[in-house]
Amino acid sequence: MSTVADGVMVVGTGSWGTALAVALARVRPVTLLCRTPTEHDTLQESRTNDRFLPGVNFPAALRLEDDIERGCSTTTTIVLVVPTSRMRENARLLAPYIRTDHVILSAAKGFEGGSLLRMTEILDQELSNRRPRVGALSGPNLAGEVAAGKPATAVVASASSEALSVALGALNTPRFRVYANQDVLGVELGGALKNIIAIGAGAGDGLGAGENAKAAFVTRGLAEISRLGVALGAQPLTFAGLTGLGDLLATVSSVSSRNRRVGEQLAQGKSIAAIQKALAPQVAEGIATTRSARALAQAHGVEMPITEQSYQVLYENKNIATALADLMYRDPRYEIDR
Repeated sequence: MSTVADGVMVVGTGSWGTALAVALARVRPVTLLCRTPTEHDTLQESRTNDRFLPGVNFPAALRLEDDIERGCSTTTTIVLVVPTSRMRENARLLAPYIRTDHVILSAAKGFEGGSLLRMTEILDQELSNRRPRVGALSGPNLAGEVAAGKPATAVVASASSEALSVALGALNTPRFRVYANQDVLGVELGGALKNIIAIGAGAGDGLGAGENAKAAFVTRGLAEISRLGVALGAQPLTFAGLTGLGDLLATVSSVSSRNRRVGEQLAQGKSIAAIQKALAPQVAEGIATTRSARALAQAHGVEMPITEQSYQVLYENKNIATALADLMYRDPRYEIDR
């Protein structure tokens, strides 16, 4: 049994939540919170998550739990690895059991539909009466590689220096190196917005656009991510780091990236509805993020041509080849904003 001093709890038994819990449990006690007693019993019996992360055995130090109160009582650091659409629901379930000494981290990358709130803003709202220390965990973290013990890095972001210290101690392992950053806004934006670019990069792959086009697309994608981030108040250098450039490179190049796969399948003529149905119960966050980012860009007067074309493809049935041509035929301009 872990103690409050050393306990880590991961909320979410999808591929990334399971991979993170497995990676941490190789060196310290970790609790993985299951959604139901049935799920708990299934995972406990097999000691693997065949549904989302097949072939990866659970370390002995990974404890499965289906009681939220008991899970919270034995942990100090709680990482929520749930879809953005379910972050508020999960925060409300946790709220009665949260202490002021808890560090609560979101590992979800995206915005809440409608409100356009980032995940840490939702946690702040739902857990305000409990006053925990809130932050975000993000980076170039492909679940399969982390679960396999391949070297990986991430960033934990919080406005609280004490929270950063606790989180670094709880999350660093010999194979999973975690850095600190106090630019919570920039870290969350980088992690969310790169999924839009990944969809477009996947579409380019599906069209056979080539490596020159992909390099240009990723570079210009990072430019508009940074443009929106700075307009919202983020630090520019954050987007040159692990949760900007790093996460973007991993997501646009990996065949296991769901967002990249969405773009590739769109280029092959599949409908967005069919692609989402095939992905279920997993989600490609970049689809919803495209709509949210477009709304934020319009509200703040920020030019985001890739995001705009992506929106038209995803939500207005625009032909992908036409969208690419429209990007190429935009008026000439300086590369760096003047």
